[in-house]
Amino acid sequence: MVGAALVVLLGAASFAHSQDSGPPTSKVSLRGAGATFPAPLYEKWSQAYRQRVPDVAIAYDAVGSGEGQRRFVADAVDFGASDSGLSDEQMARVKSGARLVPVTAGLIVLAYNLPGLGGPLKLSRDVYTDIFAGRIRSWNDSRIRTTNPGLNLPNRNIAIVARQDASGTTFAFTNHLSAISEAWRDRGPGVSNLVDWRGTAMLVRGNEGVAGRIKVGEGSIGYIEYHFAKRLGLPMAQVQNRSGRFIEPSDRSGQVALASTAGQIPSNLRLFLPDPGGDELPKLVQ
Repeated sequence: MVGAALVVLLGAASFAHSQDSGPPTSKVSLRGAGATFPAPLYEKWSQAYRQRVPDVAIAYDAVGSGEGQRRFVADAVDFGASDSGLSDEQMARVKSGARLVPVTAGLIVLAYNLPGLGGPLKLSRDVYTDIFAGRIRSWNDSRIRTTNPGLNLPNRNIAIVARQDASGTTFAFTNHLSAISEAWRDRGPGVSNLVDWRGTAMLVRGNEGVAGRIKVGEGSIGYIEYHFAKRLGLPMAQVQNRSGRFIEPSDRSGQVALASTAGQIPSNLRLFLPDPGGDELPKLVQ
């Protein structure tokens, strides 16, 4: 979500299982699928590993967390990656066994496209919840103007960009919104990796798809992993943390949030801290 203390999940959790590989061969192929957010990192790791071990080929299909989990449980890939860990029930369905391995982490930010704004956008917790709930529809809404005096907020509709595919990023984002908003939790979409936006959002696949749509869509806003927004030069909103401070998304704010939760990881490696405290924490971490 925005670089504040929103959701702390285990970034991308990698699920690997061993298979009967049969007689030894001179070439080993490993297939993976899942979350789009860590895909660039996995590609770098795969390239580095292939240089050292050329007989091992690693392919990763960035299809979203939900599809990655489905393929892994169905034994269609050797490993999967997701921003939300497999449940005990899902793991029990993997015949050859499954293991959760935390491998990376990242920020979720609220990126936007508002040319000529005149400064960084600040969004309070109740405001960005109501934007994604469809209760705030215009950029010059009085509640947005209250926290952004002096900015050139346009009189135009807010265009939400959201995920079409089952996504761990969506899971992390909605987990945070459910933690800070009773209305979102009890009368809205709640926590899910797939949301029925009911015609209120432009739907695309993957973090890269969300970033690309925001890049070309004036008046848009969407939730994406921090480095996808940074790579395209998208402005990212400063969001309000539990202490009431507006935090700018950055590498440092993410590191602070992760460091504050490092000692809280349980033995089953499933950690959900949708709204951690801390004066310096960013708004969303996955």
